[in-house]
Amino acid sequence: MASVSYQIANLLEKMTSSDKDFRFMATNDLMTELQKDSIKLDDDSERKVVKMLLRLLEDKNGEVQNLAVKCLGPLVNKVKEFQVETIVDSLCSNMVSDKEQLRDISSIGLKTVISELPLASSALAANVCKRITGRLSNAIEKQEDVSVQLEALDILADLLSRFGGLLINFHTTILAALLPQLSSPRQAVRKRTIVALSHLVMSCNHQLYTKLIDYLLDGLSRDTSASTTRTYIQCIAAICRQAGHRFGEHIERVMPLIVRYSREEDDELREYCLQAFEAFVHRCPKEITPHIHTIIELCLTYITYDPNYNYDDDDGDGEDGVVMETEEEADDDDNDEYSDDDDMSWKVRRSAAKCLEAVIATRHELLCDFYRTVSPALIARFKEREENVKSDIFHAYMALLRQTRPSVGVSLDPDCMDQEEGPVCMLQTQVPAIVKSVHNQMKEKSIKTRQDCFTLLKELVIVLPGALTNHIPALIPGIQYSLGDKNSSSNMKIDTLAFVYCLLTSHSPEVFHSHMAVLVPPVITAVGDGFYKITAEALLVLQQLVKVIRPLDTPSNFDFTPFTGELYRCTLIRLKAADIDQEVKERAISCMGQIICNLGDYLQGELHICLPIFLDRLRNEITRLTTVKALTKVAGSPLRIDLRPILGEAVPILGSFLRKNQRALKLSTLTLLDTLVRNYSSAVNTELLNKVIIELAPLLSEADLHIAQLTLTLLTSIAQLHPAALARVSDAILPEILILVKSPLLQGAALNSMLEFFQALVKAGLPGLGYRDLLAKLVAPITHGSSGGTGGPVPVLHKQAFHSLAKCVAALTVTSKQEALSVVEQFLRDVQTPRSDAQHIFALLIIGEIGRHIDLSSITSLKQVILNSFSPLSEEVKSAASYTLGSVAVGNLPQYLPFVLQEIEAQPKRQYLLLHSLKEIITCQSLTPGGVQLLQPFVPAIWQQLFRHCECGEEGTRNVVAECLGKLTLIDPSSLLPRLQESLVSDSALMRTTVVTAVKFTISDQPQAIDPLLRQSIGAFLRTLQDPDLNVRRVALVAFNSAAHNKPSLVRDLLDSVLPQLYSETKVRKELIREVEMGPFKHTVDDGLDIRKAAFECMYTLLDSCLDRLDIFEFLNHVENGLKDHYDIKMLTYLMVARLAQLCPTAVLQRLERLVEPLRNTCTMKVKANSVKQEYEKQDELKRSALRAVAALLTIPDADKNPHLTEFVSQIKTTSDLQPIFVSIQKDSTGPSQDANLMDLS
Repeated sequence: MASVSYQIANLLEKMTSSDKDFRFMATNDLMTELQKDSIKLDDDSERKVVKMLLRLLEDKNGEVQNLAVKCLGPLVNKVKEFQVETIVDSLCSNMVSDKEQLRDISSIGLKTVISELPLASSALAANVCKRITGRLSNAIEKQEDVSVQLEALDILADLLSRFGGLLINFHTTILAALLPQLSSPRQAVRKRTIVALSHLVMSCNHQLYTKLIDYLLDGLSRDTSASTTRTYIQCIAAICRQAGHRFGEHIERVMPLIVRYSREEDDELREYCLQAFEAFVHRCPKEITPHIHTIIELCLTYITYDPNYNYDDDDGDGEDGVVMETEEEADDDDNDEYSDDDDMSWKVRRSAAKCLEAVIATRHELLCDFYRTVSPALIARFKEREENVKSDIFHAYMALLRQTRPSVGVSLDPDCMDQEEGPVCMLQTQVPAIVKSVHNQMKEKSIKTRQDCFTLLKELVIVLPGALTNHIPALIPGIQYSLGDKNSSSNMKIDTLAFVYCLLTSHSPEVFHSHMAVLVPPVITAVGDGFYKITAEALLVLQQLVKVIRPLDTPSNFDFTPFTGELYRCTLIRLKAADIDQEVKERAISCMGQIICNLGDYLQGELHICLPIFLDRLRNEITRLTTVKALTKVAGSPLRIDLRPILGEAVPILGSFLRKNQRALKLSTLTLLDTLVRNYSSAVNTELLNKVIIELAPLLSEADLHIAQLTLTLLTSIAQLHPAALARVSDAILPEILILVKSPLLQGAALNSMLEFFQALVKAGLPGLGYRDLLAKLVAPITHGSSGGTGGPVPVLHKQAFHSLAKCVAALTVTSKQEALSVVEQFLRDVQTPRSDAQHIFALLIIGEIGRHIDLSSITSLKQVILNSFSPLSEEVKSAASYTLGSVAVGNLPQYLPFVLQEIEAQPKRQYLLLHSLKEIITCQSLTPGGVQLLQPFVPAIWQQLFRHCECGEEGTRNVVAECLGKLTLIDPSSLLPRLQESLVSDSALMRTTVVTAVKFTISDQPQAIDPLLRQSIGAFLRTLQDPDLNVRRVALVAFNSAAHNKPSLVRDLLDSVLPQLYSETKVRKELIREVEMGPFKHTVDDGLDIRKAAFECMYTLLDSCLDRLDIFEFLNHVENGLKDHYDIKMLTYLMVARLAQLCPTAVLQRLERLVEPLRNTCTMKVKANSVKQEYEKQDELKRSALRAVAALLTIPDADKNPHLTEFVSQIKTTSDLQPIFVSIQKDSTGPSQDANLMDLS
């Protein structure tokens, strides 16, 4: 401590030196000291340092002054409150000094202090703010010296933006000081006043807000001077931009006035009116709705407002006229001067274009109207003469195209095209007009205009692939022009190439064939360009051009031979070069791969040069992955390129890649090896394959099933084409496979590839690997496990392992049908006299899996034996027996299906299990068209049988019935869906529940034949949301959720009627809460919890699938209620808050204070002292989720200015048990794509 004081005293002494360099160095050293975290000053030093720095602010030397000001920042955090107040008082006094230099330096000092005041210690900040505010308000009101006023306004704006919430007591004074300045004669004063007011409204109370708006509206309704009117309108726009969430209620009063002023003959006023409209559209989306059409009308009028220019001459001249016009303007200086100074109309047009863009971007529901009215108007204005305005018009049109994009491809849904027919069809008809307007602009001198043209066309092609099919000739000259050296910057070339790439990928190849002679040369020149970014983009285009000139998947008569040599040579130069950019290297490799894949038969003489380069690139760690992908293309080419010269060296290198850690490399290498084994089996010998096979065993693990699947596919190919190479498969590979088959994770594609491998292996007929040998290996885990041998404890197998092993046994058996019946007989004996449940289940599953593929009806006792297995005590055995009955029935429907239906009727106790068998039959038959045909004759009987059980009292049984009904409906939708719909009017609530649940099972995320019919009738099914029965409403919500998740287009247009029902289900209903006595305790049960949960889950789903159709403010009202609800619902709503903060930050910002309160309550809630451990865990999980939501709210721009949120965050940071959790959450959320994991609810 003493040494610090001594050091500081030393510096202070030097600061009084008469030599300015001494003073400068001493101040600089002080600055360094103050920036150290460890420094502590005693009271005496504090006082002296503060006194000295304030003195140095008046130093004669400017540099010393500047340094002294900089020292104030770190000093504020190091000295006691009293000293900070001294600094502030002194600076405020100097602010109104007569010396201009002192005033300037003091105002900089105040800004520094304000920006450095710690947000955490609100007491200090509040104290300082109070001292400054009074002085500033006086300085502003006095109006003696404009420069003092301007500085004071500036500082006040800073203060309000950081500490608005702490100045609540001063808000009235500040407002009183600011309002008169709005009519100040000085424009600068007016502008800064507006900024200060816009920061004030973020934190002031409601009365002041209303007072300010009343003042402005009062001023606007009295005809004041033009400049004041403009200022008021600017001020209204600024207030709306900063605090739009409070502005909505005043829209009805504001709009008529601003509309009136926008029609006056004053360009500047019009510009401000249009900017105000833009702010309203963005920030008050709900309240502005009735006025949207007025705003669009005004914008369309003013976007063409150009009184000093006649466009008619241009229309005839086409491109020359436009170019001539710019040349003339450039020559004629006087003309130029006039248009810049006197003609302000371009500002009106620009703000009209921006306002239109805001309307288009926020109003998805008006898309069809936009295409009727706005689109033609914008297209007609592409000829705008002012470059900046033209750019804004292009951007407005791009916003329209982007809005059309979601309605084109709503989640892979093919039918939504009919429903959204409007916009897409209208756009289609407007394409010629767009091209006509744009193609002239593509030869403009202005690079900005041309870049906009290409971006616009690119958006068009993304929305409507193939849209430009008939317009390519019109676009080619523009593309050539921009790829030429004379007219373009490098960015222009890159943009043009990116557009050409987009064009080539979205149109069919034959469209371009007649233009190849013109398109190929400039691209080849670009590949040779010196700038690596241009080369990389050009290689991408070239790769696409290769596919276009000779498409391998469709027959084509185009003569591509003239281009082959050139394409190859320009790529080869880039492929050979070792000292080029990484991206260019990779693209050259990919491009050469494509050239050889598509044109290799015409480049036979070149392969000996080119293929060794690929080998070389394989050996290089940086390029190996790209090379593997390129070789996969070449190896898979239908041209059968001769790869023998490099296979001998390449295969061992590829084998070594399977040991590497890089997952992408392993995946690509396995695909390439499989392609090589299949297409080049004659060139690959056993010795070469062994180098790969030794690397395969470690890849067969459940840790990465995708890699395991590709490894099994490769082994299958080897077993089919080079079985000899697998002679040693039993050593390492087969044991790994037998471990993998027992994995609970094995399913889907990986399981299928395993079944194919076993079939290939048994067909290969290797010694020791015949049918019986493999069968014994597969059955061993179960038979040894249950024989009670002495070989130590056997690990218990997962349920999935039984299924996987049974499927493998069946796959083997199907290949050796002669063995099938004897094997089934053997397992039937296990079923009749099982030694353990495990063996019983396994034997049943094997019989079922074999019965799927082979008709077992010749075994007469089979039905009875399976039915007997419905009786044991073990649920697992019963479930396996019902699965087996269903599976065996698939092998011979006429024999078994009537039997199952008859048993359902005859055996009420076994109904549930038999229905599961029926479900298995329906599911399995629905997978193939052949299966559907076989099932068709039985549908009426099944339907009738199911309908008898729709009203079963057991919910489990009803659910299975519903699933069967749903899956049957998919088989014959046109006759069965109406029958489901008829049952909606049934008097029985259970019947209605089952029918609605059945509809849920007809909705999947893949296109189905039922979709158009569902679209017509889904409304009727969703009307059950108003059903008097609670349970019916709950299943209706679940069905709605399924539709919103899997096929949003089904429900998008029904949201207006569905949402009110959905929202009403989120409310807590007192009448559904009852008390249950449990011994001496009373326990409350909420019967409405499940339905509320279902409702909130629907809301969450809608955020992702139908966000554009939601009224976010209404939505937020219900989220707010959910934040105060039960544990489960809180957890859901916290996720929603975090998702909303990402998707619609502005709306969330408006409601921040209402969201913060319930979050704060959760975080500060204490668990009762005598609670059980689960209560503590639940509470911890709740707090963690709430803090995640807070962290998400903090990512919203400007959220940190909200007093409620900042206060809450500082409270979290000072609470010992919350602070570490919050820090770790913030750390996690900045990591890569963390949010995606937090938000997934599906």
